[in-house]
Amino acid sequence: MSDVLVVGAGPTGLLLASELVLAGASVVLVDKRLERSGQSKALSLQPRSVEVLHSRGLLEPLLAEARELPGGHFAGLPLDYGSWNTPFPYQLGIPQLRIEQHLEDHLARQGVVVRRGLELTGLEQSADGVAAAFADGTTIHTDWVVGCDGARSAVRELSGIGFPGRDGRFSAVVADVVLDGVREDWQLPKLEPRDGAVLTMVPLGGGVERVLFTGPEQQGLPKDQSVSHDEVAAALSGWYGDHVVLREVRYASRFTDAVRQADRYREGRVFVAGDAAHIHSPTGGQGMNLGLQDAFNLGWKLGAVIRGDSPELLLDSYHSERHPAGAAVLANTRAQGVLIVPDDDVTCLRETFADLLHLPQVNHQLAGVISGLAVSYSPGNHPLVGHRMPDLKLPNGSTVMQELRRGRTIVVEPSDGSAARAVVRPDGYVQAAS
Repeated sequence: MSDVLVVGAGPTGLLLASELVLAGASVVLVDKRLERSGQSKALSLQPRSVEVLHSRGLLEPLLAEARELPGGHFAGLPLDYGSWNTPFPYQLGIPQLRIEQHLEDHLARQGVVVRRGLELTGLEQSADGVAAAFADGTTIHTDWVVGCDGARSAVRELSGIGFPGRDGRFSAVVADVVLDGVREDWQLPKLEPRDGAVLTMVPLGGGVERVLFTGPEQQGLPKDQSVSHDEVAAALSGWYGDHVVLREVRYASRFTDAVRQADRYREGRVFVAGDAAHIHSPTGGQGMNLGLQDAFNLGWKLGAVIRGDSPELLLDSYHSERHPAGAAVLANTRAQGVLIVPDDDVTCLRETFADLLHLPQVNHQLAGVISGLAVSYSPGNHPLVGHRMPDLKLPNGSTVMQELRRGRTIVVEPSDGSAARAVVRPDGYVQAAS
């Protein structure tokens, strides 16, 4: 019998499994897909996610493949991350596929191999644990279950967790393509409407480009309707004219601005994280990052309870801390969606908003929201409590993030006396200070 069954081997499930193994828990990680998707999916890590990976020693192998993207954006309007106290005031441009490969390889070295082809069909909770049934007749008994199995989460549905929200009101297309003609360098998307359409493109490497577009032709189409070569070619031609020739569509799908959030992140011995807990439009590049930070929050808590270091009551704080963080992302993506509507009145609003972003305090606030650096948990009377601990140099010559690589609570006493003595949680947030 395992300590934890993690359902879903995307970035959220993989990082969660890594955290649990670091905490000393036994983990079974399953996925219904027979092999990892070859789709690039998300394209960047926000600063807080970069901090998360660095504080576990998981960042360095990715740096050789990643590109630094200066700042971030809010509906395509530039944000400066440099005003935040972080060693990583930028996004790292790297496809989700590479992050998944890296995390899966890391887990394999720890003895955890993804069990593929297992589709969850039943969950039965008891006082002693959970029995998880799968379509092929397999049953796995475990103490805890975490659903990291995406927007159509079987874990969420089988455990009775609600998923309120609204359906999408506009549709867009994302595609990985091979082109002749224009080549875009890695850059922040502008997302500025033009003639009723929006298009942005970045390179994925190996001659493949990621293109995202929407226009009148995409509206009202079913989300599961296939995207044709001609549809992608027409969008590129409308934006670039004859300067671009579409040679191949490697992958294409539709997405909407639907927003939904689990009404609770815990039901007894079952939790949800990542897209199983929240869905929203990709505007701002926050989706994968939000899931990684869910995993980082839940992993150390579940590990501490399994070890007997903390009471089970600690697990309730997963919902109380991460649900508001998810709700804030849903709200800001909805706001960004309004700013890219191709309408003359919205253009005026966008121009006004762009002027406001020239004010340092406005830009700083939104940069913190999009980057994840502004997230805080139950701030206390001391200015440090509830916030991320700065990556200070310590008397032993290491830094806060280096000390956190063991995945345990640490006590910080900076060598230069510049900050208070602080008790720092395994996820880098200050628990107490004096």
